[in-house]
Amino acid sequence: MREIYLLSGLGADKRIFEFIDLSNFKVKHVDWIEPIDKESIENYSQRLLNQITTDKPILMGVSFGGIITIEIGKLIETEKLILISSARTRNDIPIYYRFIGQLGLNKLIPTWILKRVNPITYWFFGIKTKKQRELLKTILNETNNKFFRWAIDKIVNWKNKTELENVITIHGTADKILPIKTADFKVINGGHLMIFDKADQLNEILSRQLK
Repeated sequence: MREIYLLSGLGADKRIFEFIDLSNFKVKHVDWIEPIDKESIENYSQRLLNQITTDKPILMGVSFGGIITIEIGKLIETEKLILISSARTRNDIPIYYRFIGQLGLNKLIPTWILKRVNPITYWFFGIKTKKQRELLKTILNETNNKFFRWAIDKIVNWKNKTELENVITIHGTADKILPIKTADFKVINGGHLMIFDKADQLNEILSRQLK
């Protein structure tokens, strides 16, 4: 059975893949590790490689997990890199995020504010049901604060310009966190967490692309 490695989003864990059908694969979750002080995204990705034991693996990343998927794809040979609600290069990161990163404004915002959920948070993430609201709140509350702040800094300061050839991008047209620019497959009205409520459409795309 083929193996597929999954990388969850910022502040998320394996629960985010609950509705994705990967029954034809041996699923392996890449666990986030605590970053070293002032660690680069490149070095962090290198340290994750000891969790990947397959030659030319298939990697699937959601949101921040997709960014790390790209960084891993620059380090080792891979079969496919699948990005859901994520970014291929720094050009896919909204310019206002990059501006915040350049000024270091993200470092001035208290962690409790960044992790607090409210109706505006739900709107940005495209959360629609009570179950999704409870899951997002739980995941954010359980996320290590040091990793959370480090990851946000890496997103707003991401420098990658390398265009890898074996990347498949799937993006929602209603994503407010990372507004869609280009994508191989567009999910109409899909929000940033469309992996929850648009799973049927995602599974249809993935079944074709992972044959």
